[in-house]
This record gives sequence, structure tokens and C-alpha cells, in this order.
Amino acid sequence: MSALEWFAHKPLGGGIFWIQERFYESGNRANIWLVRGSQRDVVIDAGLGLRSLPDYLRDAGLLAPAEGAGPRPLLAVATHVHFDHSGGLQHFEEVAVHSAEAAALLRGDNYEAVTWLSDREVARPPRPGWRARQFRVPPVRPTRLLQEGDVISLGDRQLTVMHMPGHSRGSICLHDKDRKILFSGDVVYDGSMIDWLPYSRISDYVASCQRLMELVDRGLVEKVLPGHFNIFGAERLYRLASNYISEAGVCHKVSTCAMRSIASIALRITNSRVAS
Repeated sequence: MSALEWFAHKPLGGGIFWIQERFYESGNRANIWLVRGSQRDVVIDAGLGLRSLPDYLRDAGLLAPAEGAGPRPLLAVATHVHFDHSGGLQHFEEVAVHSAEAAALLRGDNYEAVTWLSDREVARPPRPGWRARQFRVPPVRPTRLLQEGDVISLGDRQLTVMHMPGHSRGSICLHDKDRKILFSGDVVYDGSMIDWLPYSRISDYVASCQRLMELVDRGLVEKVLPGHFNIFGAERLYRLASNYISEAGVCHKVSTCAMRSIASIALRITNSRVAS
């Protein structure tokens, strides 16, 4: 299967494209965002990597340069290293990730990447004989380590890094302050927020949600482009963040601890089988 078959995209205007993996039929299917700039293009998250995302971007004409100009540099930014967001980083020459998860990406740590993929989630295999049990997030050497407050310049637009741990220890959002757009990764999306994975932490998640609410209170976000599911606005962002905080009590912490233990055991068993 070609990259053109595997992916599909939708233009949102303003140099932003929404890309998805057509045949990955799972709630874990991540949104991929292409943001075009005057001097650089940025891909936010990269999917599973079963087909080459850069090939798709080129073949679909999404990276077509201005007339008479060479191609702009292309940077892939991972909002975090979970497998559904980081598997495709292997196909990019320039890769950025928060420093807290850089070592996991470099060593191809499929435990921290929470690699969990089944055959039933892939409606059409990317190539003959492919099986989900073969899937791994390969080691990738980041070319840029991100920290809170870093700015990724695209020329005519700037994306500010906001370190928002909780879902994972290196989770980030990217904030386009001028356009009041937040690329939120898995920090927040319009669904149940996951805080029971091996490197999740409820106290960090509460602090991150407080920051999200502050962004809304200060009028700094009008549109959220999340890591999963649909786009939403500031009012919904505030409600999702405030609901998480209100529910993060003792009972929630106890159930989360149990879920984390189960997930940790399952991930270790699954990835030890794959490695062998």
C-alpha cells in the first residue's frame, strides 16, 4: 500500500492540514497536524509510521514550494512519545521532542511508548504478511530537545512549547499565540483523559489542567486542535480541564493506581514477547 492510500488529509485554512491514517481504526488513532510557514513546515505528531508520512506530504502536494523556491525545512514535533504519535518519527530527518522523553525515544523504549497494537485495529495491512505483533517504535535520535517556553519559528508564525505533564512526563502543547490556537496532543482532547499509564501522574495532570484553564481565562485560546477526536473551542477546553480537577480525588487516585499496575504488567509482557 502506498503512502497516498494510507493517509488522508483535510485543509483547515490558514496553512493548517488535518491528517489521519485511514486504515488504523482505533480510538488510539492520533490526529496529525501539518502547519505550513513561510520559512519552515512543522508536522505535529507522526502516527504509527506504517507508511512514510513525508512521502505522503510530498506526493499529495502539501509541501509544494513557492514558485522558484526550494522546499522549506520540515520538522516533526512529537507532543509525547506514545506509539500512536511517535512511530512515524523514523521517517523524518529533523525530530523534536521534550527532553524528559528524549532518552526513551533514542533507545526505542516500547514500554514508555506504551506500544499496544492489534491486528483487528488495522483494517488493511500496509504490506503483505504484516502483523501487529511485529510493530515496534524504532529508536530515533532527536535533533532538537524541547523545554518549556521554547519557540519553534516557522517564519510567519511562532509555536510556543508548553510542558504539560500528567498524561506522560514529557507531554507538551504547542501554542500559536497570535492565532489563539492550541495544539494539545494528549494533554486534553474531547474524551476521557488517560492518567493511568506507566509515566502518568495525577498531581502533574491537575497542575497542567489549571494552566489550561488560565489560558482560557486570559483569552489566549479560541481553538484546540487535539491529539485525538474532533476540534473544539475555549468553553469546552475549560470544562474538560475543570472536570478533570474536580474528579481527581482519593477514589480516582486509588482506581488509577490499580489501572496503572495492570497496564504496566500488560505492557511489560507484551513488549518482552515482541522483543524475543
